[in-house]
Amino acid sequence: MDALERLQLLSSDMDLEPAEDAHCPRLQEAAGGNARTGKQDRLPVIHEAVMPGGKRIRLLKSLLSSACERNCYYCPFRAGRDFRRETFKPHEMADTFMDLHRAGIAEGLFLSSGVAGGGIRTQDRLLDTAEILRRRGYQGYLHLKLMPGSERDQVLRAMQLADRVSINLEAPNPKRLELLAPGKNFMEELLEPLRWVAEIRRSLPSIEGWKGLWPSMTTQFVVGGAGETDLEIIKTTEYLIRQLHLQRAYFSAFRPIAGTPLENLPREDPLRQLRLYQASFLLRDYNFEFEDLPFDAGGRLPVNHDPKWVYAQANLLHAPVEINRADRVELLRIPGIGPRSADAILRARRSHRLKDLSDLRRLGIVPDRAAPYILLDGKRPAQQLSFWAFS
Repeated sequence: MDALERLQLLSSDMDLEPAEDAHCPRLQEAAGGNARTGKQDRLPVIHEAVMPGGKRIRLLKSLLSSACERNCYYCPFRAGRDFRRETFKPHEMADTFMDLHRAGIAEGLFLSSGVAGGGIRTQDRLLDTAEILRRRGYQGYLHLKLMPGSERDQVLRAMQLADRVSINLEAPNPKRLELLAPGKNFMEELLEPLRWVAEIRRSLPSIEGWKGLWPSMTTQFVVGGAGETDLEIIKTTEYLIRQLHLQRAYFSAFRPIAGTPLENLPREDPLRQLRLYQASFLLRDYNFEFEDLPFDAGGRLPVNHDPKWVYAQANLLHAPVEINRADRVELLRIPGIGPRSADAILRARRSHRLKDLSDLRRLGIVPDRAAPYILLDGKRPAQQLSFWAFS
């Protein structure tokens, strides 16, 4: 088996890591062939990925090793599962990725690993791979996973090499983690590295980071595998955003995998995953507070409606917002108005009053969703009734 075939095995289940994905089906990248063989049917899985700044690239997501000593109940790489495993040495991964990069097949790299020989040793192998790539002149996007049990100095080194770092919390608290991954320590192995990232960013000058910038930080939750509520997940997410400046939380709807203890658990509804993303964006980008989110008595978000719309129905339908007087926070509470739209409204108000839905359209805003919840120059939009179907 040559390097490409081994890499294909290591990358084949990485759709379980939704970080950076553009929410498109994963694809076999056909452009450019392969530097060594020209055979595209043996290429690893390449994901269409969205970078922190919005640029889209072709991203290779791979493990350095699928060998793992941990026995997480949901994971296809768990130690107790029977499947073919593969391992690259750091220089082998660097060689193979650079071939794909030079051929134009992969523009960036997301690198994780099963834990073998402990988190410290595994983290060292990930760091060795990253250092080889940077020494060889690779300037492109690199997302490095932080291993459970890694040390603070290793976290710092990862931050000096990568554009993004992350560690998967998997569950929102120790109680839920015990049901998913009983061999992991939530506070010491998973949350502590995220705290180190935040502390390093506060205490050390950013010039020490890759290209003079500290990397962004993300995490991931498994949704529906441990009986957790949306309230539990979002409460932890709020802490990470507010206190640790997490750039983004990713949510992976549970799906049962044969050969794992949770193989008979039902698949989680993908709509629940979507609502968690929307709620997390409201906290991160829309100045919503945790208490603003519409959890039901069981701690769940409504599955059939966007949580922002549910909030507006309860709070703005009978108390519409005057577009010409509202501050940015108030504007962001209105369905259909996001950060850019709110800024466009504030700029336009410096020169004239907004009196009609056509004024919003001229700002690049599609006002259909906003109309039931706003006043324009003291009046409800004349076309408002035609938009009730959007609720």
